Amino acid sequence: MEIKRILVGVDDSADALLAFDHAIKEAVEHKAELVIASVLESDEMNVYQAMDIDYIHGERAELEKHIEDYKKQAEEKGVAKVSVIVGEGKAGEVIVKKIIPQVKPDMLIVGSLAKRGINKYFGSQAAYMAKYSPVSVLVVR
Repeated sequence: MEIKRILVGVDDSADALLAFDHAIKEAVEHKAELVIASVLESDEMNVYQAMDIDYIHGERAELEKHIEDYKKQAEEKGVAKVSVIVGEGKAGEVIVKKIIPQVKPDMLIVGSLAKRGINKYFGSQAAYMAKYSPVSVLVVR
């Protein structure tokens, strides 16, 4: 399988950081483009925050700034072409239904555990992506 574009999902969890490191190695080895994705999950906000457009824009801006740090790290480690993308909603669904069709990666790399909430214990986002992704998925632990 020729790998030209790798999509990696990040959320600052330990497993996502391992997935990010693995994605960098794969991108360097295959001379592939690396697309770093993160999702602003509205279900982590209380009802007042979710209704406050300024709060949501502030959170998104903070996430976009933070994901640029990942881009810089990948470039410093030798990935020639790196881009970033931020979505909003449930991470698994957003990555599978919106980001993958937009990015058209050859492979998706994600961590097995989420950063917060009950999903952290069941790995449901990684399981969802592994089950429904139209591209190969590598789940890192």
